[in-house]
Amino acid sequence: MVAPVTVSEMDLRTLLGIVSGDRDDVPAAGLPPSLLTDLMGQIRCDVLSFDTHDSARQLIEFGQQIPPPDCDGGGAQRLPLYWRHYWDCDAFCYPDRSGDLRSVTMVSDFYSARQWHSTAMYCEYIRPVGMEHEMLLCLPAGHMRTVQLVLWRGPGPDFSERDRALLALLRPHLHQAYLDAERHRNPALQLTPRQRELLHQVAAGHTNAQIARRLGVSEGTVRIHPQNIYGRLQVSSRTAAVTRAFPDLAAM
Repeated sequence: MVAPVTVSEMDLRTLLGIVSGDRDDVPAAGLPPSLLTDLMGQIRCDVLSFDTHDSARQLIEFGQQIPPPDCDGGGAQRLPLYWRHYWDCDAFCYPDRSGDLRSVTMVSDFYSARQWHSTAMYCEYIRPVGMEHEMLLCLPAGHMRTVQLVLWRGPGPDFSERDRALLALLRPHLHQAYLDAERHRNPALQLTPRQRELLHQVAAGHTNAQIARRLGVSEGTVRIHPQNIYGRLQVSSRTAAVTRAFPDLAAM
């Protein structure tokens, strides 16, 4: 999907500035807003969103948007329309259908302008908010879950291959920035070495009996330990505990 394109030294220096600096505006979820704003300055777009996308449960678990959405709740009210047409929209469901989370995609990869304008997704969900062109980058977050960075433009020129190339170059750095933000929000240092060892066994998929044998403790102890871990990490399940304590593993 990517055509040959030349990226200038100035582009590379700008990208380096976006990803190399320490940011002190880490939000409760997502990426530092200053990073997203800098990205918009390098790749022109009218709206940028960053959110966790759970297509199995049809949920957007958190969302960042620049500029911020209207406070009238219209965005949330329109989400059922998005999910109604999601699986019929090749441009949007491509990551889930293909498993390809590395390609940076655009609507124009899948549809001509005429085809796009005839889709239910465009007519009912996209056109009413004045958008036209979309570019999508995905990061892994587990089965049927992705972290999605979406850039939108209204009527006018589409995103260019230069824009796609710059976003593709940034992808691993954005992924690392997201993992760093997760660690900043949820430091695993609050776990004891024994608790971390137990969680590593859980993450590997071992049963309570297997974990007990490996750690030299009783199954009862293995059943009790997670409750203490949940309290420290402020979660309510093993999966959530692994995700919070080891974001790098959860993202694989």
